[in-house]
Amino acid sequence: MSRVPRRTRLHLSLLGLVALGLALATASPAHAAEAGGGGGVLLVVAAVVGLILLGEPLFVIIGVLATLCFFLWGEGYDHYEAYQIFVVKMANLTTKNVLLAIPFFVISGAIMTAGGIAERLVSVAKAVVGSLPGGLAMATVGACIFFAAISGSSPVTVIAIGSMIFPALLKEGYGERFSLGLIASAGSLGILIPPSIPMLVYAIVASATATVDVGELFLAGVLPGVFLGGLMCTYAFAVGLSARRASGEMDTARLARTVGGALLLLGGGALAAWLLARYVPALLVVALLGGSGYFLYRFRRSFWALLLPILILGGIYSGLFTPTEAAAVSVVYALVVELFIHRELRPGDVPGIFVESGVLMGALLVIMALAFGLNDFLVEAKVPDLAVAAIKEMELSPLGFLLVVNLLLIVVGFFMDSVSAILIIVPLLVPVARRLGIDPVHLGIVFIVNLEIGYLTPPIGLNLFVASTVFERPMGTVIRSVLPFIALMLVGLGVVTYVPSLSLGPVNLLLRGKPFYEPLPAGLGEPVP
Repeated sequence: MSRVPRRTRLHLSLLGLVALGLALATASPAHAAEAGGGGGVLLVVAAVVGLILLGEPLFVIIGVLATLCFFLWGEGYDHYEAYQIFVVKMANLTTKNVLLAIPFFVISGAIMTAGGIAERLVSVAKAVVGSLPGGLAMATVGACIFFAAISGSSPVTVIAIGSMIFPALLKEGYGERFSLGLIASAGSLGILIPPSIPMLVYAIVASATATVDVGELFLAGVLPGVFLGGLMCTYAFAVGLSARRASGEMDTARLARTVGGALLLLGGGALAAWLLARYVPALLVVALLGGSGYFLYRFRRSFWALLLPILILGGIYSGLFTPTEAAAVSVVYALVVELFIHRELRPGDVPGIFVESGVLMGALLVIMALAFGLNDFLVEAKVPDLAVAAIKEMELSPLGFLLVVNLLLIVVGFFMDSVSAILIIVPLLVPVARRLGIDPVHLGIVFIVNLEIGYLTPPIGLNLFVASTVFERPMGTVIRSVLPFIALMLVGLGVVTYVPSLSLGPVNLLLRGKPFYEPLPAGLGEPVP
């Protein structure tokens, strides 16, 4: 795409616009109806493929696609009124209250990132697990998860954490390939930990065909995120253990005491949490808050950074404020912490941060508005109903449907970034999932895990490009480095997909008043309206 000369791209784009304008100016409703057949489909496919080959930005591709769909298949309107309806559908995006949360979370993440939060998170993670085999690698995973959750950006996490920790990993004797793969992969996990921009986008888009509560979606992502992080930490522990054995530096007795104590502590904590959840659910929240407070006291240097997710989640689930209000609170909190407590941000830096965040949000909101109009067209054209009918003909069970969804999203991840995939694919999948009895919150978590894998798959995987650029390594080396971690994430994806209690258990227990255990649906669920 990038090899096409800029002037050639411009000429071809102008030619396409002229041709489209002539077609719109001369067409009539009858012509549009005739074009709505196979010829119309070919026209749409040719236009989209051509724009992709020209390397046009996503908003142009979605805008042209939506415009052609309304023009060719907008039944009941002439071709001018169809465009008016399209504009109205785009404007409907502004009725989504949760939309305001996205720019606020982007701004708060940018403020915390500019304030040097990365170094604090690395230090606290090293204090927790640094003495274990693979401790520095496990600390890298923990720091990446928390930083990505706060900053809201996986590529920024690779830059901020990776630029500090990559030389340290090499100095500790970790292989270059392992270190590259670890940083690139761990940076993708943060979008499962709230606040998460992809989760907010999913909730907005899915709301066209289902009710998805942002608070439930946030809570549903915590355990899967911790589980996937645990898989990477286990791999890092095995690598560190192998390295110590090879170098003869391992003290077996000390290692046994450390691991045994950790297992006893985890087992006792899990048992206590289960008893509280089983018999006194209200005390579970108190215990979690108390444990978090003790942890934050022990690691005072990172206190304010680690308090942000707890403040947001605690405020939402206590009813103190809505997700949108929580996003606004996060901006004020980030400004106060970085300007007056950490003092690593100057007042003169704030306008630049707001400008950069505004540019990012301007691009995102244009894409979302166009995609929202297209999504409404798909719903009114009953495209989801056609998908449901196709699933019925295939006689897929919920398990089979989830397998197909995972395969589809892995392939989509090769060619689309996370937001684009959500905007285009979610309106088609959510109605089918509801018909099969699959909770849209659980489907959202499955979707997000697939998109995490998409950060690591060529040719669009953003983390691959960032790691190759920042660490000055060939793209082939970076791709090979992430393969073991992709395998780990595929294992995690299977568990998250087919053990819905991992995502829905906390939601059922704390928000829905239901048991923690959530079985997979055995048959058809609610009909699609």
